[in-house]
Amino acid sequence: MRRSATLLLAGVLLAGTAALPATAQAASRDVSAGAPRPVVFVHGRNAGPGVWGALTDRLIAAGTPADRIFAWSYDSSQSTNEVLAGRLAAYVDDVLRRTGADQVDLVAHSLGSLPTRWYVKYGDGSKVRNWVSLAGPNHGTSLAWACALWDQGCRDMTPGSYVMSRLNEGDETPGDVRYTTFWSAGDGQILPTSSTALSGARNVQVADMGHNDLLGDPDVARQLLATLAAP
Repeated sequence: MRRSATLLLAGVLLAGTAALPATAQAASRDVSAGAPRPVVFVHGRNAGPGVWGALTDRLIAAGTPADRIFAWSYDSSQSTNEVLAGRLAAYVDDVLRRTGADQVDLVAHSLGSLPTRWYVKYGDGSKVRNWVSLAGPNHGTSLAWACALWDQGCRDMTPGSYVMSRLNEGDETPGDVRYTTFWSAGDGQILPTSSTALSGARNVQVADMGHNDLLGDPDVARQLLATLAAP
């Protein structure tokens, strides 16, 4: 049983995503520049920027230029607080420099929710307008114990870990950032599934679907784009 759970977690986010239809939703806007606000996608464990293909297509169809869409690539076995949050901060600064925007929207899947939250809470949250978590282990997932002995990313995801404790102490959704989470009762990887929801966030339960399916589901995409486009 332990071996099967380990393989399941190790394989998460490797599945491809299906193409999504176009939408009439307006692109999010960077208020100061009058241009679409840059979107930074952050993948989950053992994945890469390729998982965002369908949502990238959907954003472009909605009016966001391709040069305002970014996907941060990182080693998901490294420490959320000691390594990844700082590297994400440097990446966001580079995106802002390249685009001339004042803020970005962060959209994370699964483990990607942790370094993005750490950056917002303990870094410079003023540079983030929207923080969106798709199936994030925001209060931990018991499945992470299966690989916690050899993988720091898994240790960070275990309930009660240092990262979990620090992220959830005090205000779970600090600052003026707009927080949104999407979760499914059929997730299968985030155990319990209630782990994703945050106090003070807009927590959206979607139809029952698997962990990776949130990346390619048309209704999730529609709601995500509406979230980013909200004034």
